[in-house]
Amino acid sequence: MMIPRQSLQTLRQRLLEAPAVVLLGPRQVGKTTLALALAQQWPGDTAYLDLERPADRLRLEDADAFLRAQGSKLVILDEIHRMPGLFEILRGIIDERRRAGERFGHFLLLGSASLELMQQSSETLAGRVAYLDIGPIQALEWTAAELDTLWLRGGFPDSLLAANEGASLRWREDFVRSYLERDVPMFAPRLPAQTIGRLWTMLAHQQGALLQQSRLASGLGVSSPAVDRYIDLLVDLQIVRRLRPWSGNIGKRLVKAPKLYVRDSGLVHALLGIGSLHDLAGHPVCGPSYEGFCIDNLLAAAPPQCVPYFYRSHAGAELDLVLERAGQPWMAIEIKRSSTPALSKGFGLACDDLQISQRYVVYPGGERFAVRQEATAISLPALMQQLQAA
Repeated sequence: MMIPRQSLQTLRQRLLEAPAVVLLGPRQVGKTTLALALAQQWPGDTAYLDLERPADRLRLEDADAFLRAQGSKLVILDEIHRMPGLFEILRGIIDERRRAGERFGHFLLLGSASLELMQQSSETLAGRVAYLDIGPIQALEWTAAELDTLWLRGGFPDSLLAANEGASLRWREDFVRSYLERDVPMFAPRLPAQTIGRLWTMLAHQQGALLQQSRLASGLGVSSPAVDRYIDLLVDLQIVRRLRPWSGNIGKRLVKAPKLYVRDSGLVHALLGIGSLHDLAGHPVCGPSYEGFCIDNLLAAAPPQCVPYFYRSHAGAELDLVLERAGQPWMAIEIKRSSTPALSKGFGLACDDLQISQRYVVYPGGERFAVRQEATAISLPALMQQLQAA
């Protein structure tokens, strides 16, 4: 079963506007499937190379000659981070094809580490490349009646489509192990994979908590700067989200530490050994896990110009998610895992501090209704659709 991805149309549009597109996302999230689906509907010829395959790497021993021989094809290069030296060659070919009148759709580059790839490609392909992030399956790409399954198993296709909950959990546990044994050494050979694995589990236990760097450092037996490097790696691999606090000048004492979320809820549950909705409902991570699940989905649907924050003052005013647009707080969102969501006074105070009129509380139900603090209770898919239309 192939799950239709909303990213497919966006990817096609980017390739019709730019000579090269870098498609970024964690391993096993469906980048290759998306690229091959696009190849099937692309108006011209395509060529696909997987740089993890020795045979395909051999073809690129004389990369300049091979890629020029592809003529006007759309060339898809999977796992491009394995051959970073290709970027200089791509620049020359792109410029040559541009001079020949081919303005777009030359190369689609797939990779897993966002920061490293963006630095390499932006330095070498400046003005020639566009970027598109692809995350796990979103709520709008899944059956609305089975959102709890998506929350439990996460959005990695093989986990979500597994035959049963046990198979899904085993896939995610294997995924975590392979990331630590393979991807961490590949992208950060000097960082200890075992320590990063312990940090990953600690972050799952503290899902959505404020970063306490010294406490994490003490628990891991390393320095605070080392913890910072480890977190940077997990953020770069798009495994962890660092949500910054809103910090405008409004005359209030505000929290300055960021919040950290393991981005895929299924990985949170695998790291904690949670295999069923029954086990999840009784676990302390239930509320924070649902919060992280909703935040990741909402940010996938939000317009590109929106900047996400959370808000917390020392006086008790707090918002799970603030979306800023054009430099101004635009929308306040609270997340409650309850069929009868109730908002605290702190929500209203925070909205008043930031002068936000669009106030929502996301909850698991399907109806839309008014609640206290001048807010509206709304389902996750409904608010995602509203954000996409904004």
